[in-house]
Order: sequence, then C-alpha cells, then structure tokens
Amino acid sequence: MNTFFTAFLDNLPQVLSGLGVTAESTVLGALVAGVLAFVLGLMAGHRNIVVRGVSRTVVEFFRGTSLYVQLFWLYFALPLLTGYQLSALFCGVVAFGLNFGAYGSEVVRGGISAVPRAQWEAAVALNLSPYQRMRRVILPQALAQMIPSFTNLLIQLLKATPLLWLISAADLMTVIQQLRDRTGESLVAYLTLLVFYFVLAYVLTLLMNLLERAAKARLGEHTGTRGLLRSRSAAAAESVPVVPGGAS
Repeated sequence: MNTFFTAFLDNLPQVLSGLGVTAESTVLGALVAGVLAFVLGLMAGHRNIVVRGVSRTVVEFFRGTSLYVQLFWLYFALPLLTGYQLSALFCGVVAFGLNFGAYGSEVVRGGISAVPRAQWEAAVALNLSPYQRMRRVILPQALAQMIPSFTNLLIQLLKATPLLWLISAADLMTVIQQLRDRTGESLVAYLTLLVFYFVLAYVLTLLMNLLERAAKARLGEHTGTRGLLRSRSAAAAESVPVVPGGAS
C-alpha cells in the first residue's frame, strides 16, 4: 500500500492531468450529447414523417450499437476511410456525444410530451408562434422534468470514460493503471479509482440538483436545501404516490 501511495504522490502531476482529461471528456461529451438530444428529441415530435423517421433511425442506431464498438470504429476504422488519424480524446467526445445523445433524445421527447395539453392550447390562444410557444411555455416546464433523467445519463457518461484507456488516452484510468502495473498494488489502485469516480459523480449530482432547483424556481416551485443532497433514486422514490389500503 505504501508503495502505491508513494508512486501516486511522486506522479501527482500525471494523476491530475489524467483527472483533467476525464473531466474534459465528460463535460465535452455531455455538451455534444445535450445538443444532439434536443435536436433529435424535437425532430421526433415534428409533423413531417420524414423528419421523424430520420430522428428515429439515428436514435435506434446509436442506442442499438455498443459504445465500445463505436469508440473503436472512430479511432481505428474511420482513419482508414479518411486518411486522417483522430485524437483519442476527440474520438471519445464524439462517441460519448452520439451514444448518450441518442438516449437523451428520448428524455427530451418524453419531457415535452409530459407538458399538459392545456399549456399548449393556452400558448396557441395567446397567438404565440411555434418557436415562442416552445421557448417560452413548453421547454421551461419540460426542462424541469428532464433534469433528473439527464443527471442519470451524465453519471453514466462519466462512468463510461474509462473506455478511453482502451484507445490510449491519458485519462485517470490510464494513469492509475500505469501506477498499478509499476507497483503491483491492484487492490489499492482500483480502490483509489472507485473513490475518484464516486467523488466526481457526487459533485456532478450536486451541480445537477442545483440546476434542477433553479429550473423549478423559474416555475414558482421552491424546494429546500435538503433537496440538493438527494440522489436521483431518492427523489424518484419520493415522487411515487402512496395508495391508501395497498394494492387491490
């Protein structure tokens, strides 16, 4: 154990650099996924059947194929077609964005569909344009319902970043793995990784809880500070109604 932590401290700049690569791939992947999720989610509700069909095809393809294979295809196969070798980080960001963006599009579609029909009718009665209806009435309400699901997807994206190790990206997993190979301390090395990813995931959860609180405050729904520390599963459990007398 002492051997591993000695090597850890001696290589602290490399560890911090790997942590930065992990954070960068998570943030950039989430941004790409978020943009793609809203584009595909809005396309899924379009009146034109062709637009809906394109959205459904893209979503089903990236949901139905392995992230592992998508990452390998971008890094190893795509250069054979284009003649250009892409960086490992770039391939990771694109793969994460496409894969999780496809899943996120269903969150967007579901959140928009969950807005009560009366809200749509009220927006039409106010003579708002389709763009104004979506931006000023529908999306603010839908976004508050989307955030818990987006939080789960963001945590899943973070936990997928160790795949970058397979394409030689210098992320946190790669650095700790190198220290493990050098010291032979597998137990301590992987326990350290667990702690790192747990802390990162919890920080992201707190940030998303703050975002959810702000989104609800815009709708006049004020939540206490206790809600910031809730996990997604706890929040979901509290939202399940209790039926008196149990199930019949």
